Amino acid sequence: MWRGPVAVRVRTVVVGAPASGSGKTILATGLMGALRRRGSVVAPFKVGPDYIDPGYHGLAAGRPGRNLDPVLVGADQIAPLARHGASGADVAVVEGVMGLFDGRLADGYGSTAQVAALLGAPVVLVVDCRGQSRSLAALLHGFRSFDAGAGQRVRLGGVVLNRVGSERHEAVLRAAADEVGLPVLGALPRRDALAVPSRHLGLVTAAEHGPAATAAVAAMADLVEHHVDLDAVLRIAEPLPPGPAWSAADAVGARTPPGRARTAVLGGRAFTFGYAEHVELLEAAGAEVVVVDPLRDEALPPGTAALVLPGGFPEEHVADLGANNGLRAAVRTFAASGAPVHAECGGLLYLCASLDGVPMCGVLPARASMTRRLTLGYRDAVALTGSPLFAAGERVSGHEFHRCAVTPRAGTGPAWAWRDGEPEGVVAGGVHASFLHTHPAGNPGSVARFVAAAAAGERDTGTVRS
Repeated sequence: MWRGPVAVRVRTVVVGAPASGSGKTILATGLMGALRRRGSVVAPFKVGPDYIDPGYHGLAAGRPGRNLDPVLVGADQIAPLARHGASGADVAVVEGVMGLFDGRLADGYGSTAQVAALLGAPVVLVVDCRGQSRSLAALLHGFRSFDAGAGQRVRLGGVVLNRVGSERHEAVLRAAADEVGLPVLGALPRRDALAVPSRHLGLVTAAEHGPAATAAVAAMADLVEHHVDLDAVLRIAEPLPPGPAWSAADAVGARTPPGRARTAVLGGRAFTFGYAEHVELLEAAGAEVVVVDPLRDEALPPGTAALVLPGGFPEEHVADLGANNGLRAAVRTFAASGAPVHAECGGLLYLCASLDGVPMCGVLPARASMTRRLTLGYRDAVALTGSPLFAAGERVSGHEFHRCAVTPRAGTGPAWAWRDGEPEGVVAGGVHASFLHTHPAGNPGSVARFVAAAAAGERDTGTVRS
C-alpha cells in the first residue's frame, strides 16, 4: 500500500514502434526537448531496463530519466512510479522498448503495450518508412487492431512517419494513413547526422558523450519542433490514472535515522548505470549518499560505511581506472573490513583482480575480460548465499546485459542461481557482486537491509570507516 501523495493528473503519451531501430529514441527525446522549449515541464520515462536512453532523456527534459519495467518492479508498481516521477510535471513522455508488443515472454509481459495500458496512455507509433508506401496502411491497421491479451488492447493516437525520402513519398504515406483513419502527427526526413555514436552495448552514454550529447539532443528537439505537430500530440495525450504515488520512505520503512550511514556510490563517466529510485531509497533508509568518480577521486569519503558500485562501461576506461592506485587500494581495504559492498555488472568487473589484463581493485580473486558474446535477458534468480542485501533463498527478477566474462564465474559463496544457469556472482564477507542488475524499487527491502548493515557496522565497531 502506498501512502504517497495523489499526483496531479499529468498528460501522458507513449512512443512505440513496430520494431527496434524505427526512431523511438529520436522522436521521444526530441518531443521531450521540444515540449520543454515551449515551457512545459516534462517527465521523461523509458520502458524496460535500459540505462542509456534515460541519460539523453534527462538532458532533454532537465529532469531525471526514469524506467518503467513491469518485469523488474511488478505491474502494480508502474502507475505509482509514473506518478512519482511525474510529480510537478505538465506532461510525461514515455519511450517504449523494441516493438510495441515485444516483452519478456510470448504473452508480451513487460512490453510497451502493457505499460501503455497500465498508464491508460495513447501510443504514438513511429514508423521507419524507407522502402514502403501504401503498405503502411496494412501495417497501421494490424497494429491498431491487434489485441495483446489480458486487457492490453492499446489505443494508437497517431503515427509519426520517419525517414521520409521526399514530398511525394510523404504524400503517399499520409494517404495510406488516411485509409485506416489514423492521424499523421509528423513526418521526419532522413537525417543521418542525428545518429548518436554506439558501441558494443548500444549508444554511448550521455555522460561519456559530453557536449556532443547535448548537441545531439538539441538536434533531435530541432527536428521534432519543425516536423511534428506538438499541439496535436498534446491533444491526444491522456492524464495518468488517479491514485497514490510511489514513496521511497514508505517502501523502506525509514528505520535508520537520516544520514546515519554514509554511502559512497561510484559515478562519473565509467559508472552510469543506475536507477533514480536507488538513491532515493538509500536516502529514505537513512543513508547519506556521496558520489565518487573513480576517474578522478583517489579516496573514499571519510566516514564511508557502505559502498555501491553500479554498472557502466569500465572496460572503456580501463587504463584510467587501473592508474588510480589510491582508490583501488581504498576499495580493497574497505571491502576487507567487512563493510557492506554492492556491485552490479560493471561494478563486479572493477572489484576483480584484473580487467583485460589491467589491475583492478583485487577484492575478488577473479579475472575479467571482454568477449564477443552478448549475454542479454531477464533472469528469475534465487539468492544462494545470505548477504547484506538478500537473505539466502530470496527470489528476485533481474536483468543481465554484458559482453564480459569473469573467471571463475562464481565464488565459494555464490550470489545467484537461475533456471538453466550455473551459480553466478560472489558473496564474501560484506561483498555482494554479480552481473545481475536489479531494480531497487522492486526490491526495497534489500536497500533497507543494506543501509541497516552499514549503520550496524558503525555501532558494532564504535569507529568510523575511512
